[in-house]
Amino acid sequence: MRAADLLGPAIRRLTEAGVAEPAGDARRLLAHALGLAPGRLTLALPEPVSPDSAAAYDACITRRAAREPVSHITGERLFYGRRFAVSADVLDPRPETEMLIEAALAQPFETLLDLGTGTGCILLTLLAEMPGARGLGIDISPAALANAAANAAELNLSIKAEFAAGDWFDGLTRQFDLITANPPYLAAAEMAGLAPEVREFEPHLALTDFGDGLGAYRAITAGAPEHLMPGGRLLMEIGPGQGHEVMSLAYAAGFPHVSIIRDLDGRDRVVMAEIG
Repeated sequence: MRAADLLGPAIRRLTEAGVAEPAGDARRLLAHALGLAPGRLTLALPEPVSPDSAAAYDACITRRAAREPVSHITGERLFYGRRFAVSADVLDPRPETEMLIEAALAQPFETLLDLGTGTGCILLTLLAEMPGARGLGIDISPAALANAAANAAELNLSIKAEFAAGDWFDGLTRQFDLITANPPYLAAAEMAGLAPEVREFEPHLALTDFGDGLGAYRAITAGAPEHLMPGGRLLMEIGPGQGHEVMSLAYAAGFPHVSIIRDLDGRDRVVMAEIG
């Protein structure tokens, strides 16, 4: 059997399971099962496939048909041009978060605090892109911190990044030039409407505050001013439609300059608050 012969049945299975992009996922998983970079799959399609590789691919398709995310099956996700290890213990890096990266890099910084660091994708990307910067990633989940530390080692950034367990600013006395966060912003009532890939496989603690979706922003905006150096910035990813509420929280916390960055569809995506 050739590699190409495996694709058709796999695409049909994923289509029947309601997967949004069955052809793309089938190809990505075939490359994974064959141990290839996705860009090299086309060259391998005419080649014969071993029984072990065919069985491995079948197992991957079975997991995807159960709506497990491709990233959990392959164990990695691409973010800002770098590969990050992911698992069920952390939120998958999203393309939308790259807007926060661009906003952060618009001004220089030397010290960075990333709250709810998860995979470490925000912290580690910014440290890789900003020479001389050092940073601290905080997360309440020990499993997430282990994931982030492994990513730091893989990216040769362990010397620039440190990690600590904590609930936002609890026990933290240091100040930073930049604070970033992609906190849980979904309201509890929104969870039922999520795609199975998110609702059933990603950590709920990283998705929702189990309340109105603004709990994390209340804590972050209240604690950030005392942990920012003069002229420092706070950048928070937000859910669409939360811009006004989060801006109001930042103003109430004493930030004199607050603005919204919108995504390409015109939706509120990042709130930036600058300390005087």
